[in-house]
Amino acid sequence: QVQLVETGGGLVQPGDSLKLSCAASGRALSAYNMAWFRQAPGKEREFVAHIFWSGGGTAYADSVKGRFTISRDNAKNTVYLQMNSLKPEDTAVYYCAAKSRYSGPYTWHSDYDYDFWGQGTQVVVSS
Repeated sequence: QVQLVETGGGLVQPGDSLKLSCAASGRALSAYNMAWFRQAPGKEREFVAHIFWSGGGTAYADSVKGRFTISRDNAKNTVYLQMNSLKPEDTAVYYCAAKSRYSGPYTWHSDYDYDFWGQGTQVVVSS
């Protein structure tokens, strides 16, 4: 199994930037397509960004397009989420998720299609 650990969250002001990291262990990260989701209190889990195992196939939720960038470094077994121009509505717990590249078709933005999840890291955007 692959284990995922998110780090990098914190308390920032509107307009600030944060870079989240998702470190994988147990299996090579190159075996997985990856995504970021987030969940605010009282709300359902929301898709944020996706990236294929190779680093291509990036996709973003409309709410973060132009502000967030997903990337990965398979040599370091790490996926990143660079978040710029943060807004209060970005406040949430952010989770990374993994889907085996060998397991067939899936829906990029569906949390039901991902098999492995990190524990989450809290992002609070407030003035």
